[in-house]
Amino acid sequence: MHSFNLLLVGDVVGSPGREALKRCLPELRERFEIHACIANGENIAGGFGLTVSTVDDAFASGVDFITSGNHVWDKRDYRDQLANSERVIRPANYPDAAPGRGYGLIECDGVRVGVVNVMGRVFMPALDDPFRIARRLVEDLRQTTPIVVVDIHAEATSEKTALAYHLDGLASAVYGTHTHVQTADERILAGGTAFITDLGMTGPSDSVIGMETKIVLERFLVGTGERFAVAKTSPQQFCALVVNVDRESGRAVSLHRIFQRYD
Repeated sequence: MHSFNLLLVGDVVGSPGREALKRCLPELRERFEIHACIANGENIAGGFGLTVSTVDDAFASGVDFITSGNHVWDKRDYRDQLANSERVIRPANYPDAAPGRGYGLIECDGVRVGVVNVMGRVFMPALDDPFRIARRLVEDLRQTTPIVVVDIHAEATSEKTALAYHLDGLASAVYGTHTHVQTADERILAGGTAFITDLGMTGPSDSVIGMETKIVLERFLVGTGERFAVAKTSPQQFCALVVNVDRESGRAVSLHRIFQRYD
């Protein structure tokens, strides 16, 4: 069987995250014979939102497609770009009037891959039902390709896990983003859907989920503090999941979780 190999990269945080992409992606793409790389980029510009230059950096480093989350609107200048982008999407359960789309298609190595992005509702801003919307979009995309992946940007592990079971046998992979903490629960469900609760963070390791430790501690200890800022210190980390998918059925056949830390 000739598998299609996906590299799913956890939330890319600021310039340390972009540097990690440049440093790690070429070697990982070669080692795992990656055909398509999908990264969550909602924190790629200074930890909050996206810009044209930071998105271009990610694509130049080897990312093929970018998903996002609640920070997608943080850089107002990027909203017009989002409305016209075919390779950057926002969560599909935002209102229809929101710029951009919540799904997309890419073609790599002669294979089309559907990508769906939804946001959870537990401990998150109130949006439309991610379960109903994700299922509808996955079913629609499967009319075009058997390989469809879903990024659920959410806080609650239960919500992410439930969505994976809801889409088992339909999606090739369902994976969580947002918490910036990688989980060690990667598995393939009975119907052939790969799942991990959270991919983790690609960015500064010596930090509080990517942010400067001193500023975060001031918030917790004193209730004051500056605006959160991306930590610039070493070491850095790269978090991802490799999913090998059967090209004909779209079922996941094997997984490899990646957590790399380096100075």
